[in-house]
Amino acid sequence: MEMTEAERNLVYIYDGTLEGFLCCVYESYARKEIPSDIRVNQGQIMVLESTKWVQTDFSHAQKVYESLDRKICMEAQDFIRDAFLTCIPDREILMYRFILQGYKYGRKIFDRLTDPVVDALTKAVRGLSREAHSLMGFVRFTEYDHVMISCISPKNRVLPLLAKHFENRFPNEVFLIYDKTHKMAIIHKQEGTLIASMDKITLPPMDESEKAYHALWRCFQKTIAIEERNNPKCQMNHMPKRFWADMTEFESD
Repeated sequence: MEMTEAERNLVYIYDGTLEGFLCCVYESYARKEIPSDIRVNQGQIMVLESTKWVQTDFSHAQKVYESLDRKICMEAQDFIRDAFLTCIPDREILMYRFILQGYKYGRKIFDRLTDPVVDALTKAVRGLSREAHSLMGFVRFTEYDHVMISCISPKNRVLPLLAKHFENRFPNEVFLIYDKTHKMAIIHKQEGTLIASMDKITLPPMDESEKAYHALWRCFQKTIAIEERNNPKCQMNHMPKRFWADMTEFESD
């Protein structure tokens, strides 16, 4: 599809869900138009821009999702789903252009690493995967009235990648992992696990027994440390400093 002059200034607006984004792809093909950008909120609109609200239709989203497997490859479905969870700037328009190229080149799209779109999304997805893998080890829980609660501050929307790991790790526990950055939470009970929006979380005071466990954990960390081998730079390579604020061992006494 060639971009017309009018389409150079066309901005799609959608509801912020993956299904809504896929409907933007569907709208583009159905209307034979190429948007210059895809945004969740209009924000500041340039004088020459025109906007179009794209309604989410799950049947349209499903058709586009299935086409990723049929026209590109099965891995493309996972790739687009993961790319949507990243914090890369201009995420939606990059994903849109990746899908257009994928329809053209098929599976070979993943070999085009010199392409700016493919390169940017591939790096973003790798960053998402690394962050999720790190948090599987860095998440720290505190118990409040028999509920295990953890607060994290990730760059990416990692909760969907963490949910299965912690569900398998604590199948019989009630736990909540709150993403302060994106205002979302994993909520797990024996009946099942869900990911929900949560504007904020207000925790009650920590009881004395939990305070004691926190103190014991910090004491253990200090006891096993070998002062002569202290290497802050190496430590930050393995445990980036941005994770420290949410980790028990770095709490002040």
